[in-house]
Amino acid sequence: MCGVFGIFNNKNAAQLTYYALYALQHRGQESAGIVANDNGNLNSHKGLGLVADVFTEEKIETLKGTSAIGHVRYSTTGINSLQNVQPIFFNYRRGNLAIAHNGNLVNAHQLRSHLERQGSIFQGTSDTEVAAHLIARSGYENTEEAVKESLSMLKGSYAMLFMSDTKLIAVRDPNGIRPLSLGKLNGSYVVSSETCAFDTIGATYIRDVEPGEIIMITKDGITSDRITSFPKRATCVFEYIYFARPDSNIEGLNVHSARKELGKKLFQEAPVVADVVTGVPDSSISAAIGFAEEAGIPYELGLIKNRYIGRTFIQPSQELRERGVRLKLSAVRKVVEGKRVVMIDDSIVRGTTSGRIVNMLREAGATEVHVRISSPPVTHSCYYGIDTSAREELIAANKTIEEIREHIGADSLAFLSTDEMINTFGERTDLCGEDKNCSGYCEGCFTGSYPTEIIEQSKFSLER
Repeated sequence: MCGVFGIFNNKNAAQLTYYALYALQHRGQESAGIVANDNGNLNSHKGLGLVADVFTEEKIETLKGTSAIGHVRYSTTGINSLQNVQPIFFNYRRGNLAIAHNGNLVNAHQLRSHLERQGSIFQGTSDTEVAAHLIARSGYENTEEAVKESLSMLKGSYAMLFMSDTKLIAVRDPNGIRPLSLGKLNGSYVVSSETCAFDTIGATYIRDVEPGEIIMITKDGITSDRITSFPKRATCVFEYIYFARPDSNIEGLNVHSARKELGKKLFQEAPVVADVVTGVPDSSISAAIGFAEEAGIPYELGLIKNRYIGRTFIQPSQELRERGVRLKLSAVRKVVEGKRVVMIDDSIVRGTTSGRIVNMLREAGATEVHVRISSPPVTHSCYYGIDTSAREELIAANKTIEEIREHIGADSLAFLSTDEMINTFGERTDLCGEDKNCSGYCEGCFTGSYPTEIIEQSKFSLER
């Protein structure tokens, strides 16, 4: 996952982008960057770390210009290196171009090998750089056409922003796997991975960028085109389950409301007798509230999160994930002591964190710990930008539910079914064509059915 934000025609472009990246920090904690456009002169600052670590007031002041794009990065494989920090930008025969990308290109390895054989020189290992080379090599003199031509060669997930000397271009892949929204702030247009960034800067949401749509923003306004005539909606379900902020809306559905409904459906499918319900902060709180309401069991803050520790799920190594659990969470003894506790979590990927949290609740005095998961078992790798690694590392791909229960030490364990999950979100079949099995969502990590061709080598050859 990554977060992207862009703004066009605003004298405070860099400052507003900085605030927006703060709102999108949950989408990437490894690096941050902003490129501002000052009448065709691109000014950039980027670095490793959180937004607050990378930018100071003095740095922001150097980013002059009335347009800007920003990026917070989350790498799915490999090391976090300065060469891969985005936005990337370059100068070529058509002028300047900066690119910010959220997603993962499954054919990037093939394209990169082809480009290198033809003489292209790459600075980093990011798949985004492949798109830059394709644009630079395009025979079209018009930037939009060059972008469209390059995107037609890409497979996978991408919500991308392109900033040239005179325009801002926003595009979403033909499946709409990653979210991207369009908004307005007075006379300025803004584009963001999530609508929560609009709320932060006081912008008004207009609409979502459609799957396969390319939007051009210039001083004359907005125009829209298509990069494909055959889009097929497959929005990533994990955006609703885990990644997006609860106050964001994705394709008309509020994330908090969706998660709360998942919790209600979870109790209906897997009821349990208990004294208290608690959720693993932060992404599971909404589902825990829904579960508690449906069950008629009190919801309590049985687990407290250290606000100064990042998500253990998106740390770059398993060792750091394991060490991070104790730093990240602590149990509230007075809440769980002597109680039968239902612990709600959004997913179990490797099982390491779940086992440690169950043990933490027991050490705090819980007499029983029942685990309920507000999504189906993760049985397949994700190739579109979520760090679920190889199948052999996914606990649900190698163990039964009973074996997982034993592994994490819970008294009982249940997952939400795929059908109820999709029913909760509501089928979005308006862009499914004649595909009878299309729900409008990507469920690949649960079912192994992916919306694009998968070229597995690319996952382990490039890093985001």
